[in-house]
Amino acid sequence: MTVSEARRRAVIDALRRGTVPAAGLDLFAVGLNRFADALQDDLATVSRGGAAFHAIRGEYGSGKTFFVRWLAERAKRGGLATSEIQVSETETPLHKLETVYRRLTERLTTATHQPSALRPVIDSWLYTLEEEVLDSGEIDSADTAALATAVDGLMEQRLAEVARTTPAFAAALRGYRRARLDGDPATAEALIAWIGGQRSVAASARRVAGVRGDLDHFAALGFLQGLLTVLRDCGHPGLLLVLDEIETLQRVRGDVREKGLNALRQLLDELDANRFPGLFLVITGTPAFFDGQQGVQRLPPLAQRLATDLGTDPRFDSPRAVQLRLSGFDLQRLGELGRAVRDLYGGAARHPDRIRDRVDDEYVDELARALTGELGGKVGIAPRLFLRKLVQDVLDRVDEHADFDPRAHYALTLATSELTDVERNAAAPSSAGEVELELP
Repeated sequence: MTVSEARRRAVIDALRRGTVPAAGLDLFAVGLNRFADALQDDLATVSRGGAAFHAIRGEYGSGKTFFVRWLAERAKRGGLATSEIQVSETETPLHKLETVYRRLTERLTTATHQPSALRPVIDSWLYTLEEEVLDSGEIDSADTAALATAVDGLMEQRLAEVARTTPAFAAALRGYRRARLDGDPATAEALIAWIGGQRSVAASARRVAGVRGDLDHFAALGFLQGLLTVLRDCGHPGLLLVLDEIETLQRVRGDVREKGLNALRQLLDELDANRFPGLFLVITGTPAFFDGQQGVQRLPPLAQRLATDLGTDPRFDSPRAVQLRLSGFDLQRLGELGRAVRDLYGGAARHPDRIRDRVDDEYVDELARALTGELGGKVGIAPRLFLRKLVQDVLDRVDEHADFDPRAHYALTLATSELTDVERNAAAPSSAGEVELELP
């Protein structure tokens, strides 16, 4: 596979900083190929107007966030829009669907637009409608009044299904278009914010569109339906929506937890009823959330919808199942990951031969074992730190210094300041006897 210099550098720079690259995850994805064909079928189904759903389960450090971002890259290559939302009790409670929708629009992204892509998407949609009217040959482009009337009519046709249940969405879009044509950017900005579910939009802007109040729980699903219609019409055949860290529901009050679980059940039922053509919904959570009494099992109808037989060896899991199990990293996979990054780095190194010679497969495995040992043997939380050490401490030095040999000149050390809380806890002494005391 040919990799552009810019793409390669963006990935390596992110790993050097200890962060997940924004793109290029396929260049070093390890162990995900078994899911690729089935997920590509799901993306194709969504692009044809269908819907899809998967629950990604795995312990902390198993790579759930990496998985959904890898999937998002594949979705954007297929023209889909994507949005990743972190579920949390305070910022994005799952039972408040109006908040979920607001976060969705704030994090909406496409292959060409970073979050929030809501306004570019709507502008593209309006442009598409104008081009469709002009292509009919019935309207002169110089007749702005006739063009505006024809576009309004076409807009009504496209949003007819949405307007039956959520007329405010169509009204706000009409108001936004009028504000643009009238040269009123303040009102246009306010109405875009209102369409995106933002609160406290100026009453004067809402009066222009003939809408009232803020988006509520019941209208949120209608707005999502409208957004899918707009996306489809302007060349994005669907939306990948990720609800990440949904296991946080286990830590909230009982009544709030049950409302959140019921909201998830409602979303799944609406998907099955084909209310959201073009939606690919993905949730991520820990096994305890899916199997425990403080999670999915607390709501039997939801447990039935998510039921998946995981009693067999993970090697025989179906990638088409409702729940997809991530088994996490072991030392072998961590070594494979290191070798993939080393080879990616070597493709643009000034001294690729030196990289291959001094950072060979055996050394990569040695570094993986050493770092995992420093983290109490917990391989699942090692990838981020392992790749940072490999790139910044080893590969950079080998490429830049002719006499640097990592086996002779490098000793792995971990500074508290470079560790996350999870890594810090893993690296802490496991017993009081391991704590070194300075005695007089």
